[in-house]
Amino acid sequence: MIIATIQEQMALPVCSQRPGQWATQRLRKEEEGIPDPVPGGLLTCPRLLDGGHGRQQVQALSSQLLDVIPDSMRKQEVRTGREAGQGHGTGSPAEQVKALMDLLAGKGSQGSPALQAPERTPDAPLGPCSNDSRIQRHRKALLSKVGGGPELGGPWHRLASLLLVEGLTDLQLREHDFTQVEATRGGGRPARTVALDRLFLPLSRVSVPPRVSITVGVAGMGKTTLVRHFVRLWAHGQVGKDFSLVLPLTFRDLNTHEKLCADRLICSVFPHVREPSLAVAVPARALLILDGLDECRTPLDFSNTVACTDPKKEIPVDHLITNIIRGNLFPEVSIWITSRPSASGQIPGGLVDRMTEIRGFNEEEIKVCLEQMFPEDQALLDWMLSQVQADRALYLMCTVPAFCRLTGAALGHLWRSRMGPQNAELWPPRTLCELYSWYFRMALSREGQERGKASPRIEQVAHGGRKMVGTLGRLAFHGLLKKKYVFYEQDMKAFGVDLALLQGAPCSCFLQREETLASSVAYCFTHLSLQEFVAAAYYYGASRRAIFDLFTESSVSWPRLGFLTHFRSAAQRAMQAEDGRLDVFLRFLSGLLSPRVNALLAGSLLAQGEHQAYRTQVAELLQGCLRPDAAVCAQAINILHCLHELQHTELARSVEEAMDSGALARLTGPAHRAALAYLLQVSDTCAQEANLSLSLSQGVLQSLLPQLLYCRKLRLDTNQFQDPVMELLGSVLSGKDCRIQKISLAENQISNKGAKALARSLLVNRSLTSLDLRSNSIGPQGAKALADALKINRTLTSLSLQGNTVRDDGARSMAEALASTRTLSMLHLQKNSIGPMGAQRMADALKQNRSLKELMLSSNSIGDGGAKALAEALKVNQGLESLDLQSNSISDTGVAALMGALCTNQTLLSLSLTANLLHDQGARAIAVAVRENHTLTSLHLQWNFIQAGAAQALGQALQLNRSLTSLDLQENAIGDDGACAVARALKVNTALTALYLQVASIGAPGAQVLGEALAVNRTLEILDLRGNAIGVAGAKALASALKVNSSLRRLNLQENSLGMDGAICVATALSGNHRLQHINLQGNHIGDSGARMISEAIKTNAPTCTVEM
Repeated sequence: MIIATIQEQMALPVCSQRPGQWATQRLRKEEEGIPDPVPGGLLTCPRLLDGGHGRQQVQALSSQLLDVIPDSMRKQEVRTGREAGQGHGTGSPAEQVKALMDLLAGKGSQGSPALQAPERTPDAPLGPCSNDSRIQRHRKALLSKVGGGPELGGPWHRLASLLLVEGLTDLQLREHDFTQVEATRGGGRPARTVALDRLFLPLSRVSVPPRVSITVGVAGMGKTTLVRHFVRLWAHGQVGKDFSLVLPLTFRDLNTHEKLCADRLICSVFPHVREPSLAVAVPARALLILDGLDECRTPLDFSNTVACTDPKKEIPVDHLITNIIRGNLFPEVSIWITSRPSASGQIPGGLVDRMTEIRGFNEEEIKVCLEQMFPEDQALLDWMLSQVQADRALYLMCTVPAFCRLTGAALGHLWRSRMGPQNAELWPPRTLCELYSWYFRMALSREGQERGKASPRIEQVAHGGRKMVGTLGRLAFHGLLKKKYVFYEQDMKAFGVDLALLQGAPCSCFLQREETLASSVAYCFTHLSLQEFVAAAYYYGASRRAIFDLFTESSVSWPRLGFLTHFRSAAQRAMQAEDGRLDVFLRFLSGLLSPRVNALLAGSLLAQGEHQAYRTQVAELLQGCLRPDAAVCAQAINILHCLHELQHTELARSVEEAMDSGALARLTGPAHRAALAYLLQVSDTCAQEANLSLSLSQGVLQSLLPQLLYCRKLRLDTNQFQDPVMELLGSVLSGKDCRIQKISLAENQISNKGAKALARSLLVNRSLTSLDLRSNSIGPQGAKALADALKINRTLTSLSLQGNTVRDDGARSMAEALASTRTLSMLHLQKNSIGPMGAQRMADALKQNRSLKELMLSSNSIGDGGAKALAEALKVNQGLESLDLQSNSISDTGVAALMGALCTNQTLLSLSLTANLLHDQGARAIAVAVRENHTLTSLHLQWNFIQAGAAQALGQALQLNRSLTSLDLQENAIGDDGACAVARALKVNTALTALYLQVASIGAPGAQVLGEALAVNRTLEILDLRGNAIGVAGAKALASALKVNSSLRRLNLQENSLGMDGAICVATALSGNHRLQHINLQGNHIGDSGARMISEAIKTNAPTCTVEM
């Protein structure tokens, strides 16, 4: 458009060369050192500058054209806000055109005097010289405002990086902050991190810096601390070096204005600007920070806000913010917004370029936070940490820094209160309401300390507590109803709050005061939960005398008399609130009825025994709120939290007992479902693994789906689930809220349709690492669907398809996935009717794959052909560590091929050839590989046809091998000769730790040589001789060895014809052996009297050893 304007003004022909050709020619000239016809190389197009003709045309440019150029550039968004308005009035026409072309070429105006700012005049207060000094003054002003004191808990490491998230989850948008922490168990979503110093930089070479960034975190997570930390670092020049100006604003400041224009907004935070026009005030790269969107007085409405592009026009503050975010105002200024998750949903996702989330404290950071609060009292700190770790709900909430500090203050006061002999029996808090009651007592105790007294009198405490709740309670309660969390002096006056009372120590523990930029004062509760606690205390007391609905401010409602009526109203309102904002309020209201809380607050806030007669009725009322809905919602789980606060835990306890006993299937009512969902969140057992096997119907599972999202490990085995249930589970696994890492669906009734539903979810799921589908019926088609998903999925590391009849076609599909996946490390394909062709396909894939560590193909029919194919793969594969080929009809030929590969393979650690067709010839090939290989640690050869000759070859190989730690030869008739060969190896081998010789036709001679070997061996820890016939003589030989052996931990002599004499010999030998932990003497015809004698001998000689008889 700009070039077209030039053409219209001077009828100048446009250069016929493409921009790429023009730039290439210029670059070549620069490399060859050829000077440009025009200084600076700006007008080198041949047809534009043809001799003197071009220079004459440049001089012919009229001043009218130079008036048109800036307007065209502004429309094309070529020029920055600072450059606007500087396009004419300076320099000759030639210089201005030269500068224009420079700008079009992407150079900017740095080298062009025509477009640079003129010398400073009274009308241009921000010339180049004064700009730097004013920004330096701005940096100093910001440093004095944000201070330098660290947050307790050492935030700098925690805030050094943020979690990159892709939008908000339904949980974050719809539920209370406490619910978010509890449901996610204090853990963040699996996400990439971005360092704070790269927060506003491109993530890759092809991306651009974000214009609008949002950082979310629940109340008390440290959003404002993060902003102050960033501003402090920017002022010191450590982060945000691309920004020449950072302008931090809070919504607490903005709330003091009804209307505001964009220029005044900037001047309020950058007062050094005398001329308000952003054309000169804001540098080309500036960052505007808007902290605390959740505190905005008026919700942002992007659908109904009129666009405004005039920075001097005064409009409502919410309209101003909306236009800034949309880019109608300050389009080139970067915007950084912080907010609680639910409030950030006001901004359409299409306008947000980057979203980050602050992570909470981990266990070490909780400890550091409490250490900083009580640095000199180790006994208090140890006790406090034990209390936090003992209560899972308390620990989860302590991942929120503000809550962690509140907990520390409350527990510290409790500790000091217990020091007196009369208070030694004070109990630690086990509910939220108990914890906040201790915090309330701490706040009241400060009043006496403030007056110089050791402790205030009971009358003073009671008066102070009731006065404070009366002062702040109504404010807190109605603020909660209106989603109002910041209050100003006019709000205080409207609710009758005595401002003088706010200066006292008790109120300062609940309310914090902050000066705004408009020289007014803003108040907010120290933490959202404190507002909810004070609101509940106010409601609790007001319900005694209220005759109208307290939720109706105008008091125009049907008469409501009695505490139960008001409690029912509160419960109904909480269940109806879609955003869960009354959930914790209802918990506190329920908790105030518990006997322990009543005892804590009796006299200071509550009357002794007040409302205690209503506990049972309130419990019934709460349980009546559990409706038989299709899904258990967060409000239903909150009812269980309320019952816990009320100390009415019978419902949850009955469901927990049913889970432990496997009787959960009979509990299907709405209350039981809600209790089960509650336990999935708070139970320590469920936190490790939620085992719902043998207990769920489709209906119960469907009602629990929203809660299953947040289980880390989920077992749903043997529930007779069919394909429709997989559709439901697929929807769960597809959700961006999903945190499930491991799920087991073994022994259900899943066919290929169910497998396809799960496969679709794997295309988008980013949390699941393990999927177990053992013993279903997914078939080849189901295997193909899962394999196709594996080609795209980047998180699944373990897949079990054992017993699904996938056959060769399914194996081929899995092989295709293995050829492309770089994530899957464990694949189980046992019992799938896979033949040589399927094994060939798998082998071809293994030649390319580098991620698979474990492949189980046992109980198939791959035969020698499949074994040979796998052997060829092992020669080149550099990743596989475990290969299970049990029961595959592999004969000596196939084994020989595999052993040939083992002579060169350097990665395989475990090989199972159990139950094949292995004879002495194959065993001798194995012996050669054992001699040559230096990597294999575990070799399983049980249930084959190995005899003494082959065992002797293996024994000779073991004398040289230094890597094999476990050898299984059970169910092979190696006899005494084979045992002797193995025994000779044990005398010199220093690697073997486990030897299995069950049912190996070993008699007394073999046992005797094994005993001699044990007397000198110092590495063998497990020896299994079950099912042989070593007799008394063999037992005596082993007993002699036990007296001196110091390495053996487990010895199995089951079914060896020891008799009572042999068993007693072994038992008495333990007096000199204190390392043996387990011995099995079952099936040796010891008799009752012999058993008693052996038990006494072992108790005396080896009390730490476990014996089975």
